[in-house]
Amino acid sequence: QVQLIESGGGLVQAGGSLRLSCAASGRTFSRYAMGWFRQAPGKEREFVAAIDRSGGYTYDADSVKGRFAISRSNAKSTVYLQMNSLKPEDTAVYYCASGQRPAISLSAYDYWGQGTQVTVSS
Repeated sequence: QVQLIESGGGLVQAGGSLRLSCAASGRTFSRYAMGWFRQAPGKEREFVAAIDRSGGYTYDADSVKGRFAISRSNAKSTVYLQMNSLKPEDTAVYYCASGQRPAISLSAYDYWGQGTQVTVSS
């Protein structure tokens, strides 16, 4: 079965950095687009960033543009989210997802990880 396992979350001060990883297994990683989403308490899950199968195309939400960067290693079946200049409003559970295309819609992804908590203190 397909598994996505996130890691790298934690507590960081505002202005700091974190790098999230998502290790995939169960199907050919390089055949699928990947996305990162986040969900803050009391809010809906929202799109953060997406990357196509080859890694040649990426798309970021306006709220993270210039601060976050998505990348992937098909050799390691892993997708990353480098987060710089973190703000308290970035606090959320971060989820990776796998799908057919690098979309902003949740419904475009058919497998999801369990999430990793990111907390940014002011």
